[in-house]
Formats: sequence, C-alpha cells, structure tokens
Amino acid sequence: MLLENRVAIVTGGAKGMGRAIALKFAAEGCDVVVNALHIEGAEKVAGEIKALGRKSLAVKADISKSAEVNAMVAQTIKKFGKIDILVNNAGGVGVKGGDSATATEADWDKILDVNLKGPFLCCIAVIPYMKKQRYGKIINLSSMGAVHPAVSVLHYHSAKAGVLGLTTNLAFELAPYNIYVNAIVPGPIETPFWDSLQPPGPGRDAFFAALCKKEVPLGRMGKPEDIAGPALFLASGMSDYVTGQVIYAAGGQPINAQAATFLSAPKE
Repeated sequence: MLLENRVAIVTGGAKGMGRAIALKFAAEGCDVVVNALHIEGAEKVAGEIKALGRKSLAVKADISKSAEVNAMVAQTIKKFGKIDILVNNAGGVGVKGGDSATATEADWDKILDVNLKGPFLCCIAVIPYMKKQRYGKIINLSSMGAVHPAVSVLHYHSAKAGVLGLTTNLAFELAPYNIYVNAIVPGPIETPFWDSLQPPGPGRDAFFAALCKKEVPLGRMGKPEDIAGPALFLASGMSDYVTGQVIYAAGGQPINAQAATFLSAPKE
C-alpha cells in the first residue's frame, strides 16, 4: 500500500487519465476527492473508489474559478482533515481550430483559463495546508505538444508549456517545506480528450495508426493506465528525492524529433 492513509484531490477525475489515476491511488490505500465539471461522472468514479474499500468525495467544480476551487478544498479539509496529494489533470481543448490563422482571442482566454489558470488556482488553494503539515505531492499534467508539437494547437500547447513553468517554479519555492512538485508529459493517450479533435470512427482509427507508426517508438497509443503508473510513483514515497522534474510517459517520444512533424507537413 504505497499511499496508505493519504488523501488526494484529482481534478478531471471522472474519465480518462484522471479516472485511471484516482482508481490507481485508491488501490494503493488512498482516499480520493474526485473533481469534475459534471457531478454524475465524479459520483460514478467515487463509487468505484468506495468499492475498493477507500473513502471518496465527488465534487463538482470549475477549476478556472477560484471560488469553486476554494470550496472544493474546504470540503476536502472538512471531510478528511488534510490534503497530501494534488493531481492537476483537468484540461482540454473544446474549440475548433488552433493555429495562428484560426485561434481567436476568446479561444485563447478560454483554453488558458482551464489549462493553466486552473492548475495555478488549485496549487494556490492547497499549498497553505501542505505547508502547515510540511508535506505534499503536486503532480501537474502537461502535454507533448508543449515541447514537441506534431500539429498546431497554439493556445492549448502554450497553456501546457506554462504548466511546466509553474511546476519548476513551485518545486524550487516549496522544497524547503518538503512539498514536491513534478509534471508528467503524456504522449498520445486514447481518451475522450480526442473526441472534440477527431470524432470516433474509421478516420480516427486511421489517424491513430499513422500517428503510432510515424511518431511513437513503442508503436501504439497509450492508455490511461500508462499515465496512472508514473503518477503513483510521483505521489508515493518512491519519489521522495524527486522534485521539479518532468516524466515523459509517451511511448518513447520525443526520440524521433525529425519525423514527428508528419501530421502538419505539406502533402507531396
């Protein structure tokens, strides 16, 4: 039980990587607060956690709104008395277009609110409690597009690059308090994230096949569980000399630096 007697908040925990992380933590003895925009999904995952014998709390909150984030943290403290782990997983694109010709100011504000401001607000809300107990683990989810884009999604990739800056700065600032801050850069992971970019169907299957063949040394799409493992490492005592670091959980990316632009390259 690597997380026995620990309490975690997992944002965006109703599906995909967030759900996998929440269940992995629970299986290792952790009580988990499951955050989502829609309470039904959060409650479903909270039920799965309780079935594993752990305590759970489902919280509906928009992480881009400080009042809702603060309320979520207050609920966590009221129920569990502490916060040991924060996983900033919630995020997404949710808009069409994303290169310099199609990205709008409104889209920029919306995407950065969710993907960068949200993690910032969650960190600021939990840090005082972690400082008080002189312990904490913060795990931020970035994106391969932040450091090695294969297609142009300007606002999303910029936000996720900002998450890496947030990670390294907080790691430096909080190290004296025994608070660890690290990031995971997922590669192409098969989750509902893709639905707004590439709807399910033969076209998406062909896209995934081409993506894996050209860009992923391991030759396959990742699964949410492929991210839950590194998250468990960073949340547990196994990483107690690791802070300010970035783990690439990406099937070997970005090894093939020159080949990884095939999706946006002009057609011959």
